[in-house]
Amino acid sequence: MAEALLSASRLTKKFGGLAAVDAVSIDLWRNHIHAVIGPNGAGKSTLTNLLSGDLLPTSGSVRLGATDVTGWAPERISRQGLGRSYQKTNIFLPFSVLENVRLAAQSRQPHAARWLRRADTLANIQARAEEALEMTGLQARKHCIAGTISHGEQRQLEIAMTLATSPQVLLLDEPLAGMGVAEAERMVALLLNIKKGHGILLVEHDMDAVFTLADQLTVMVNGQIIASGTPAQVRADAGVQAAYLGEEHA
Repeated sequence: MAEALLSASRLTKKFGGLAAVDAVSIDLWRNHIHAVIGPNGAGKSTLTNLLSGDLLPTSGSVRLGATDVTGWAPERISRQGLGRSYQKTNIFLPFSVLENVRLAAQSRQPHAARWLRRADTLANIQARAEEALEMTGLQARKHCIAGTISHGEQRQLEIAMTLATSPQVLLLDEPLAGMGVAEAERMVALLLNIKKGHGILLVEHDMDAVFTLADQLTVMVNGQIIASGTPAQVRADAGVQAAYLGEEHA
Protein backbone atom coordinates (compact mmCIF):
# COMPACT_ATOMS: atom_id res chain seq x y z
CA MET A 1 0.00 0.00 0.00
CA ALA A 2 1.29 3.49 -0.85
CA GLU A 3 2.56 5.65 1.99
CA ALA A 4 0.50 8.68 3.01
CA LEU A 5 2.06 11.99 1.96
CA LEU A 6 1.16 13.36 5.40
CA SER A 7 0.08 11.46 8.47
CA ALA A 8 -0.97 12.98 11.79
CA SER A 9 -1.41 10.69 14.79
CA ARG A 10 -3.46 11.68 17.86
CA LEU A 11 -2.57 15.36 17.53
CA THR A 12 -3.57 17.33 20.61
CA LYS A 13 -3.26 21.02 21.37
CA LYS A 14 -4.25 22.37 24.77
CA PHE A 15 -4.52 26.00 25.76
CA GLY A 16 -4.67 25.85 29.54
CA GLY A 17 -7.46 23.43 30.32
CA LEU A 18 -9.05 23.68 26.86
CA ALA A 19 -8.24 21.07 24.21
CA ALA A 20 -8.63 22.98 20.93
CA VAL A 21 -7.60 19.81 19.08
CA ASP A 22 -8.12 16.53 20.89
CA ALA A 23 -6.38 13.35 19.70
CA VAL A 24 -7.01 13.95 15.99
CA SER A 25 -5.53 11.54 13.44
CA ILE A 26 -5.66 12.24 9.71
CA ASP A 27 -3.91 11.05 6.53
CA LEU A 28 -3.42 12.86 3.23
CA TRP A 29 -2.92 10.86 0.04
CA ARG A 30 -1.61 11.78 -3.38
CA ASN A 31 -4.30 12.82 -5.88
CA HIS A 32 -6.86 13.22 -3.08
CA ILE A 33 -8.60 16.16 -1.43
CA HIS A 34 -9.39 15.61 2.24
CA ALA A 35 -11.85 18.24 3.46
CA VAL A 36 -12.20 19.14 7.13
CA ILE A 37 -15.47 20.80 8.10
CA GLY A 38 -17.17 21.85 11.31
CA PRO A 39 -18.71 24.85 13.05
CA ASN A 40 -16.67 27.87 14.12
CA GLY A 41 -14.45 26.93 17.04
CA ALA A 42 -14.29 23.27 16.04
CA GLY A 43 -10.48 23.31 15.87
CA LYS A 44 -10.02 23.23 12.08
CA SER A 45 -7.57 26.13 11.81
CA THR A 46 -5.72 24.96 14.91
CA LEU A 47 -5.31 21.56 13.27
CA THR A 48 -3.95 23.22 10.13
CA ASN A 49 -1.48 25.24 12.22
CA LEU A 50 -0.29 22.08 13.94
CA LEU A 51 0.28 20.32 10.63
CA SER A 52 2.24 23.28 9.20
CA GLY A 53 4.36 23.85 12.31
CA ASP A 54 2.81 27.23 13.12
CA LEU A 55 1.78 25.70 16.45
CA LEU A 56 3.59 23.08 18.52
CA PRO A 57 1.43 20.13 19.57
CA THR A 58 0.89 19.29 23.21
CA SER A 59 1.10 15.65 22.17
CA GLY A 60 0.87 13.50 19.06
CA SER A 61 2.98 13.42 15.91
CA VAL A 62 3.12 14.61 12.30
CA ARG A 63 4.94 12.80 9.51
CA LEU A 64 5.65 13.94 5.96
CA GLY A 65 6.16 10.70 4.11
CA ALA A 66 8.65 8.73 6.18
CA THR A 67 9.98 11.80 8.03
CA ASP A 68 8.78 12.74 11.51
CA VAL A 69 8.44 16.55 11.42
CA THR A 70 6.83 16.99 14.84
CA GLY A 71 8.14 20.16 16.44
CA TRP A 72 9.91 21.40 13.32
CA ALA A 73 9.81 25.12 12.48
CA PRO A 74 7.30 26.08 9.74
CA GLU A 75 10.00 27.03 7.22
CA ARG A 76 11.74 23.68 7.69
CA ILE A 77 8.47 21.79 7.21
CA SER A 78 7.78 23.89 4.13
CA ARG A 79 11.14 22.93 2.64
CA GLN A 80 10.29 19.30 3.31
CA GLY A 81 7.41 19.60 0.83
CA LEU A 82 4.43 21.24 2.55
CA GLY A 83 2.74 24.40 1.31
CA ARG A 84 -0.19 26.26 2.82
CA SER A 85 -2.52 29.18 2.34
CA TYR A 86 -4.15 31.19 5.10
CA GLN A 87 -7.65 32.49 5.83
CA LYS A 88 -6.36 36.00 5.17
CA THR A 89 -4.71 36.41 1.77
CA ASN A 90 -0.95 36.65 2.21
CA ILE A 91 0.64 38.26 -0.86
CA PHE A 92 2.89 41.25 -1.69
CA LEU A 93 0.35 43.81 -2.86
CA PRO A 94 2.79 46.34 -4.46
CA PHE A 95 4.48 43.65 -6.57
CA SER A 96 3.27 42.23 -9.86
CA VAL A 97 1.58 38.84 -10.00
CA LEU A 98 4.67 37.35 -11.62
CA GLU A 99 7.02 38.90 -9.08
CA ASN A 100 4.99 37.39 -6.23
CA VAL A 101 5.19 33.92 -7.71
CA ARG A 102 8.83 34.27 -8.68
CA LEU A 103 9.75 35.26 -5.12
CA ALA A 104 8.05 32.12 -3.83
CA ALA A 105 9.92 29.97 -6.36
CA GLN A 106 13.20 31.66 -5.49
CA SER A 107 12.79 30.70 -1.83
CA ARG A 108 13.59 27.12 -2.83
CA GLN A 109 17.02 28.02 -4.26
CA PRO A 110 20.01 26.83 -2.20
CA HIS A 111 21.10 30.48 -2.07
CA ALA A 112 17.75 32.28 -2.19
CA ALA A 113 19.15 35.66 -1.18
CA ARG A 114 21.40 36.40 -4.14
CA TRP A 115 20.49 40.07 -4.08
CA LEU A 116 23.05 41.14 -6.70
CA ARG A 117 21.56 38.93 -9.42
CA ARG A 118 18.32 39.74 -11.19
CA ALA A 119 15.65 37.16 -10.37
CA ASP A 120 14.40 37.13 -13.96
CA THR A 121 17.81 35.84 -15.11
CA LEU A 122 17.38 32.59 -13.17
CA ALA A 123 15.88 30.37 -15.86
CA ASN A 124 14.69 27.59 -13.56
CA ILE A 125 13.00 30.08 -11.22
CA GLN A 126 11.30 31.85 -14.10
CA ALA A 127 10.10 28.53 -15.55
CA ARG A 128 8.68 27.38 -12.22
CA ALA A 129 6.86 30.69 -11.76
CA GLU A 130 5.40 30.56 -15.27
CA GLU A 131 4.23 26.98 -14.70
CA ALA A 132 2.48 27.94 -11.45
CA LEU A 133 0.76 30.86 -13.19
CA GLU A 134 -0.39 28.55 -15.98
CA MET A 135 -1.79 26.00 -13.51
CA THR A 136 -3.77 28.68 -11.69
CA GLY A 137 -5.06 30.50 -14.77
CA LEU A 138 -3.16 33.72 -14.09
CA GLN A 139 -0.82 33.86 -17.10
CA ALA A 140 -2.77 36.70 -18.71
CA ARG A 141 -2.61 38.71 -15.46
CA LYS A 142 1.07 38.18 -14.64
CA HIS A 143 2.12 41.79 -15.24
CA CYS A 144 -0.73 43.26 -13.16
CA ILE A 145 0.02 44.69 -9.73
CA ALA A 146 -1.25 42.21 -7.14
CA GLY A 147 -3.10 44.92 -5.22
CA THR A 148 -5.22 45.78 -8.26
CA ILE A 149 -6.57 42.32 -9.14
CA SER A 150 -9.85 40.95 -7.78
CA HIS A 151 -10.23 39.13 -4.47
CA GLY A 152 -10.71 35.83 -6.27
CA GLU A 153 -7.58 36.37 -8.35
CA GLN A 154 -5.62 37.24 -5.22
CA ARG A 155 -6.65 33.90 -3.74
CA GLN A 156 -5.55 32.21 -6.97
CA LEU A 157 -2.26 34.07 -6.70
CA GLU A 158 -1.66 32.80 -3.19
CA ILE A 159 -2.15 29.24 -4.41
CA ALA A 160 0.19 29.93 -7.35
CA MET A 161 2.84 31.11 -4.88
CA THR A 162 2.37 27.92 -2.90
CA LEU A 163 2.67 25.75 -6.02
CA ALA A 164 5.86 27.57 -7.01
CA THR A 165 7.58 26.09 -3.94
CA SER A 166 7.05 22.58 -5.41
CA PRO A 167 5.09 21.09 -2.50
CA GLN A 168 3.68 17.58 -2.32
CA VAL A 169 1.13 18.50 0.37
CA LEU A 170 -1.12 21.58 0.30
CA LEU A 171 -3.01 22.91 3.32
CA LEU A 172 -5.71 25.31 2.11
CA ASP A 173 -7.58 27.27 4.78
CA GLU A 174 -10.92 28.56 3.42
CA PRO A 175 -9.74 29.36 -0.13
CA LEU A 176 -13.32 30.25 -1.22
CA ALA A 177 -13.95 32.71 1.62
CA GLY A 178 -15.54 35.98 0.46
CA MET A 179 -16.03 34.89 -3.14
CA GLY A 180 -19.01 35.41 -5.40
CA VAL A 181 -20.53 32.55 -7.37
CA ALA A 182 -18.36 32.95 -10.49
CA GLU A 183 -15.13 33.29 -8.51
CA ALA A 184 -16.05 30.26 -6.38
CA GLU A 185 -16.68 28.19 -9.51
CA ARG A 186 -13.24 29.13 -10.86
CA MET A 187 -11.60 28.19 -7.57
CA VAL A 188 -13.35 24.81 -7.51
CA ALA A 189 -12.10 24.13 -11.05
CA LEU A 190 -8.59 25.20 -10.02
CA LEU A 191 -8.53 22.89 -7.00
CA LEU A 192 -9.70 19.95 -9.09
CA ASN A 193 -6.91 20.75 -11.55
CA ILE A 194 -4.10 20.90 -8.98
CA LYS A 195 -5.29 17.79 -7.12
CA LYS A 196 -3.25 15.65 -9.50
CA GLY A 197 0.12 14.98 -7.96
CA HIS A 198 -0.71 16.52 -4.58
CA GLY A 199 -2.30 15.61 -1.29
CA ILE A 200 -4.64 18.44 -0.25
CA LEU A 201 -6.19 19.30 3.10
CA LEU A 202 -9.12 21.65 2.52
CA VAL A 203 -10.76 23.61 5.33
CA GLU A 204 -13.89 25.19 3.91
CA HIS A 205 -17.40 26.36 4.90
CA ASP A 206 -18.90 26.27 1.40
CA MET A 207 -20.65 22.91 1.57
CA ASP A 208 -21.52 22.79 -2.12
CA ALA A 209 -17.82 23.17 -2.93
CA VAL A 210 -16.83 20.64 -0.28
CA PHE A 211 -19.14 17.95 -1.65
CA THR A 212 -17.91 18.68 -5.18
CA LEU A 213 -14.23 18.52 -4.26
CA ALA A 214 -13.70 16.11 -1.40
CA ASP A 215 -12.59 12.50 -1.81
CA GLN A 216 -12.51 12.16 1.98
CA LEU A 217 -14.41 14.21 4.53
CA THR A 218 -13.73 14.69 8.24
CA VAL A 219 -16.09 16.53 10.59
CA MET A 220 -14.77 18.19 13.74
CA VAL A 221 -16.78 19.51 16.68
CA ASN A 222 -15.21 20.87 19.87
CA GLY A 223 -11.74 19.78 18.83
CA GLN A 224 -12.68 16.18 18.14
CA ILE A 225 -13.51 14.14 15.04
CA ILE A 226 -17.13 13.04 15.11
CA ALA A 227 -17.17 11.42 11.66
CA SER A 228 -14.80 10.64 8.80
CA GLY A 229 -15.34 8.86 5.50
CA THR A 230 -16.47 9.47 1.96
CA PRO A 231 -18.73 12.49 1.42
CA ALA A 232 -21.70 10.15 0.92
CA GLN A 233 -21.00 8.38 4.21
CA VAL A 234 -20.63 11.62 6.13
CA ARG A 235 -23.70 13.16 4.51
CA ALA A 236 -25.77 10.19 5.71
CA ASP A 237 -24.46 10.30 9.29
CA ALA A 238 -27.29 11.31 11.62
CA GLY A 239 -24.88 12.71 14.19
CA VAL A 240 -23.23 14.96 11.61
CA GLN A 241 -26.59 16.21 10.34
CA ALA A 242 -27.63 17.07 13.89
CA ALA A 243 -24.33 18.73 14.80
CA TYR A 244 -23.51 20.61 11.65
CA LEU A 245 -24.95 19.93 8.19
CA GLY A 246 -28.67 20.21 8.79
CA GLU A 247 -31.46 18.77 6.70
CA GLU A 248 -30.57 20.61 3.48
CA HIS A 249 -27.51 18.37 3.02
CA ALA A 250 -29.18 15.15 4.11
